[in-house]
Amino acid sequence: MKDFVHLHNHTQYSLLDGAARIKDLVRQAAEFGMPAVAITDHGNMFGVVDFYKACRQAGIKPILGCEVYVAPRTMQDRQSGLDDKLAHLALLAKNERGYRNLLKLVSMAYTDGFYYKPRVDRETLARYSEGLIALSACLAGEIPHLILAGEHDRALKAAGDYRDLFGDNFYLELQDHGLRGQAEVNRALVEIGGRLDIPLVATNDVHYVTKEQAEFQDILLCIQTGKTVNEEGRLRFEGREFYFKSGDEMARLFAEVPAALENTRIIAERCQVDLDFETMHLPQYRVPSNHNPDSYLRELCYRGLERRYPRAGEEIKKRLDFELGVIAQMNYSSYFLIVWDFIRFARDKGVLVGPGRGSAAGSLVSYVLAITNIDPLAYGLLFERFLNPERVSMPDIDIDFCFERRGEVIDYVFEK
Repeated sequence: MKDFVHLHNHTQYSLLDGAARIKDLVRQAAEFGMPAVAITDHGNMFGVVDFYKACRQAGIKPILGCEVYVAPRTMQDRQSGLDDKLAHLALLAKNERGYRNLLKLVSMAYTDGFYYKPRVDRETLARYSEGLIALSACLAGEIPHLILAGEHDRALKAAGDYRDLFGDNFYLELQDHGLRGQAEVNRALVEIGGRLDIPLVATNDVHYVTKEQAEFQDILLCIQTGKTVNEEGRLRFEGREFYFKSGDEMARLFAEVPAALENTRIIAERCQVDLDFETMHLPQYRVPSNHNPDSYLRELCYRGLERRYPRAGEEIKKRLDFELGVIAQMNYSSYFLIVWDFIRFARDKGVLVGPGRGSAAGSLVSYVLAITNIDPLAYGLLFERFLNPERVSMPDIDIDFCFERRGEVIDYVFEK
């Protein structure tokens, strides 16, 4: 079955839990002839860019996601023994809006919700649910957990709540690793899906690529939990079934629910996120109302020119105009204004700041703005080594700040 798509996969970025290296996982998907494959690491998106590039290189569609941790109450609640009991939920980005919302959720999970692990809550999920597909996750998901606890009414309600939150983008996830209670959970999920009209999807909770790598993943768990391999009662994965199975293997496992297999392809077709690695997303510096970034940079430079060269001749002005023209042509005026601004702030506040180093010393613009302190004309330094329209690359100005107070400069840039 080549149309099957793995939608629940943990790479090496599921730290000390996933043993599936991205390049190996993608290569296996390509060898199986699968049209797409997902990444859903625990609580983070550290591997998304590497995964995206590997998939594109292999000619298969990357599906970008994350298995988030959902707090039992709110992200702000931090009571030991209660708020550390987390539920898993797999989220996949359908489009650019979904990808941005997923980035926001995962970031907030660390900055606002971290307690033992990065956490989100229902309220935050509702706020950033647009463009996301949600899967009910493994046995550690909220609904499977309630089923195993014998609380079927609460499981039904939770499924309804997630359906209301995500609409037709919510799927009940069936898995079969031969674990205790998994068959019971699957039967209940099929029943809930029928009662609430929630579609099913088959996944395999991949943590390693081949069955033989189960041992490596077990060692990672030992490192994570501070246990030894032979220690009794430690956390371990039962069996060796958490590997990247072929479509035919998955078809045999879920032969009785073909719709759950078909839905993997349907979900994959609904997901389309294209990452742009070419465009420079530079912030725009806010200039006075009677200026644009190019004109304001020019005004500042000519003010600085009077200080650096009180009797500047036409040759110096010609060099300055040439550099300003190149900077404007390459849309880097805001970049220079930002660097000038935070250096000025540091000096005004008495924060020790070294002048710019490296090829930036060849720029007259940098010199008249007091970003650098070496006269490039006196030493015959070339601007083209720093910025050249024939070799498009970001300007690189190395600047040193006093380590004791550089946080003030960082805070200033952040706030501005």
